[in-house]
Amino acid sequence: MEDKKFGKDLTVGSIPKHLISFSLPMLLGNMLQSGYSIINMIWVGHIVGPGGLGATAVSFPIMFILIGIAAGVSMATAVLVAQFYGARNLGRVKMVVDNSVCLQLALSAVLITGMIVSANFLLRLMDTPSEIFSMASSYLKISLSGIIFLYLSFTISQILRGLGDTVRPLMFMGAGVILNAILDPFLIIGIFPFPKLGLNGAALASVISQAVSLTIALTYLNRKSHLVAIHFRKLRFDGHITWLIARIGFPSTVEQCLISVGSAFVIKYVNFFGPAAIAAFGAGSRIDMVAMMPAIAIGMAATALTGQNLGAGKPERVREVFKWALLMGTMISGVVAVFAFTFPRTILSMFTHSEPVLAIGVQYLRTVTPCYFLFALIFVSMGVVNGAGQTIIPMIFTLISLWAVRVPLAWYLSQNTLLKVRGIWIAMAAGFMVTATIGYLYYHTGRWKRAASKIHAFNKPMQTAAMELEV
Repeated sequence: MEDKKFGKDLTVGSIPKHLISFSLPMLLGNMLQSGYSIINMIWVGHIVGPGGLGATAVSFPIMFILIGIAAGVSMATAVLVAQFYGARNLGRVKMVVDNSVCLQLALSAVLITGMIVSANFLLRLMDTPSEIFSMASSYLKISLSGIIFLYLSFTISQILRGLGDTVRPLMFMGAGVILNAILDPFLIIGIFPFPKLGLNGAALASVISQAVSLTIALTYLNRKSHLVAIHFRKLRFDGHITWLIARIGFPSTVEQCLISVGSAFVIKYVNFFGPAAIAAFGAGSRIDMVAMMPAIAIGMAATALTGQNLGAGKPERVREVFKWALLMGTMISGVVAVFAFTFPRTILSMFTHSEPVLAIGVQYLRTVTPCYFLFALIFVSMGVVNGAGQTIIPMIFTLISLWAVRVPLAWYLSQNTLLKVRGIWIAMAAGFMVTATIGYLYYHTGRWKRAASKIHAFNKPMQTAAMELEV
């Protein structure tokens, strides 16, 4: 049954068609976001210089920690929305939405204050070079001020994706990205009537755009009287739902934070080799994100399809979800891998013409790009497991690949061998390989199917409340 008002039924019909129709808008949105990020880096690299590239790179792990916290709550929200929607329990869907928004508001209020106060301490902890410290500090503090807009935007997008709707999140994101791209040159360069803010202008443009994008999303949902319309004065708190969000979301939050802290350690090691190395790493990481985008989009589609089909009691369809998602994701990420490996200098020249930065960046891409073929395996296997609500497993896999492989290997190879900074790139590639291997092996055990039974047990007592809310 297709519910045109609220979402899309992913429990019937062609799985490849669902994967394409679901992931394509997300992929377009991710490409749009990545495209903006690349344009932003081009502005920063050519106008502010290599120091600006380095400042954004060292700020990223701190921002990513906060994004990871939001991702945990929004991931749990998407899983629960998908499973309850698959079970046609619309009352529970609405309760999940209300409690998720409450959690994100509380988290953002606490984190904005705490992180702005501790921003300089964290940058020093990562051994940020003195040449870029001031730029990194101001850029980070401005970016942190927009966390509340980012958190609520994440939540709304994940809610709609859990319902099978990926078009509206694309529209909301597109509006923000277009505005961001317009504001960037005005605020960085100082085109009349705006002042010249340099790197701070890039941060401020992002905050303004996030606020506008959120406003558009809230206005749309409320005017359409959508099932998941958010009325802040009418938010309903439910202890059981909040506990379920926390139980499912906490492992994902920890996973993202582990990745962020691990990235901070990696950047700390890169910082040891100077501003050129960190600038090259910042530019190369943007190419990594471009290669990851298709796999992330298809992995999120796998999460939604898995959640709805398990919620509807159709686990047999998940095997087809995994097979088709893996095939699609590998083909697209593979194209990026071949291009980036073959033409690394051409790609990096978009960001900078500094020869030291280009030399290190080429070395980075030649080492890491072969692992782009593994991205689909990583995100699709984790997507299926997350869709089942078993989010603690990806956390464990991240713990192993990051803290048992990438971080210690990056330290050892860069500090104790002749590989120097290239040792860090090799460690990153090794981390990707380990994550892909254990994710694939765990999927084939089938143990993730057990998590769905807990959602079913929680779902049954609420039929009466669901009927009341549907009316």
